Amino acid sequence: MPRIHPTAQVEAGAALADDVEVGAYSIVGGAVSIGPGTWIGPHAVITGRTTIGARNRIFQFTSIGEIPQDRKYGGEPTRLEIGDDNVIREFVSIHTGTMQDRGVTRVGNANLLLAYVHIAHDCVVGSNTTFSNNAQLAGHVVIDDWVVMGGFSGVHQFCRVGTHAMVAAGAVVLQDVPPYVTASGYPATPHGTNNEGLRRRGFTTEQITAVRRAYRTLYREGHPLEESRARIAAQAATDDVVAPLAAFLEHTGRGIVR
Repeated sequence: MPRIHPTAQVEAGAALADDVEVGAYSIVGGAVSIGPGTWIGPHAVITGRTTIGARNRIFQFTSIGEIPQDRKYGGEPTRLEIGDDNVIREFVSIHTGTMQDRGVTRVGNANLLLAYVHIAHDCVVGSNTTFSNNAQLAGHVVIDDWVVMGGFSGVHQFCRVGTHAMVAAGAVVLQDVPPYVTASGYPATPHGTNNEGLRRRGFTTEQITAVRRAYRTLYREGHPLEESRARIAAQAATDDVVAPLAAFLEHTGRGIVR
C-alpha cells in the first residue's frame, strides 16, 4: 500500500502505485495517477487530470496540475503528463493545457527542475533537461532534449529551444533557439555553440567541430537564411550530428535568434 502521511489528503479516485510515498500535509486530487517509486514531499499540491510516471521526486511546496493561467480557459478537461525519473524542486509550478492548443502539457524523463521553475500550459519539455532556479516558460513553448535553461531565464509563447542548446542566466528568448546554440541577453542572441555541454555528453572532437562549422554557416558567413538552410542541409548529408539543426531550421515558427 502507498505510504501516506496521516496529515496528507488523497482524494478518492486517485491512482497511486503501491510504493508511492506522500508527505505531510500534501494534497493529491482524485483524477491524479502516480507511478511506482515516486516520492512526494510535504506540502505539495498535485491536482487536475495529471499523470506522473515512475521514480519521480517531488519536493515541498510544488503546485502540479493546476488549471492554466489563461483568460480563455473555461474549465475544459485538459491534462498534464509527466514521465519518469524527474526531480521537481521547491515551489515549481506546472499547469495543465488548454483546448486552444493540444489540450495537454507534457514533461518527459530525467529532467531536473530547480526551485521556482514555471512551466505554463501546453508546453512540451523533452528529456534530460536542466532548468536552473526561476527559469520560466510561457504557454505553448517547446523545449527539446538536453536543453539547459539558466537561472531567471524566460521563453516567450510559441518559441522552441532546440536540443543541446543552452539559454544563459537572465536571458529572455523571443525567437527560436536552434540546436547546439548558446543564447544570452535581452532579447536573447546567439553566442556560439554549447561546446562544454556537448563534451560532457560524450560528443567527439570531430562532432563538435562539425557543429561549429554549421554554426558559422548560419551566423558568421553572412548568407541569407534560406541559403544557410541549404548549406546546412547539405552538410547534414555527411555529418549526422548536424541533422537535428537542419531539421529544426525547416520549421521555425517565430524565426530564429539572430
